[in-house]
Amino acid sequence: MPRNAILCGDALELLPRLPDRCVELTVFSPPYDGIRDYGKNWNLDYKTLGAELFRVTAEGGVCAVVIGDGTKDFAKSLTTFRWAVEWVDRAGWRLFECCIYSRHGNPGAWWTQRFRVDHEYILIFFRGHRPRHFDKSTLMVPSKHAGKVYSGTDRLTNGGFKKIEPKAVNDMKCRGTLWEYATSNTEGNRTKLEHPATYPDKLADDLIQCFSKPGDLVLDPMCGSGTTCVMAAKSKRDYLGIEINPDYHHISMLRMRTEVDDDASLF
Repeated sequence: MPRNAILCGDALELLPRLPDRCVELTVFSPPYDGIRDYGKNWNLDYKTLGAELFRVTAEGGVCAVVIGDGTKDFAKSLTTFRWAVEWVDRAGWRLFECCIYSRHGNPGAWWTQRFRVDHEYILIFFRGHRPRHFDKSTLMVPSKHAGKVYSGTDRLTNGGFKKIEPKAVNDMKCRGTLWEYATSNTEGNRTKLEHPATYPDKLADDLIQCFSKPGDLVLDPMCGSGTTCVMAAKSKRDYLGIEINPDYHHISMLRMRTEVDDDASLF
């Protein structure tokens, strides 16, 4: 099985060649709802993809999908929700969390018939009883009231109240389920921006740091500009990327060579 490689081909043709339970973490963003033209007359079979990714995922392994919903005739496509229900009910995944990837839309856009879209979803699935690795220490954010003393009462589920003993507010706190990033086109990476749809390096890195450890295999079955693979390599994880479009495959190879320079095996 190839490791530390970026393959050019169709994920649904290459994934069946991988052995069972060989991947610890998958991070990717699929093309959805025809929002971008990727130059291929190709339809994504997300049901088969979910089953194949489940098969190759180790017990406790995680699959994070960055995805959104298109709009047609004023209605949302519900693509995100169809993925979640299909993958849980049919493929065997469990949904750990649905986080919001918050990024500011184009301030110059004129949205006269609907709200400006400032978010995508991060569907975090896992296989088995619980995630095999979870460390959110690198995802913490500063506490607004750090250094102050907190006291008062908490409402109980039975409707009553519980008195809270005074305690100092920590300097850092859990970021919760709203993950805010600047849009990825602010990163200044000209090679990466040759791809029409990217996500921030930090988003991929946060998922890699939280749900994997050095030496784990991180997979991106639709790796586009190669962000997941680059960040995995920088964090001493093994990686495996798959990209169907030769032009985007070239972008991911170039990024790996220039940003990581680890003599990676690039096919």
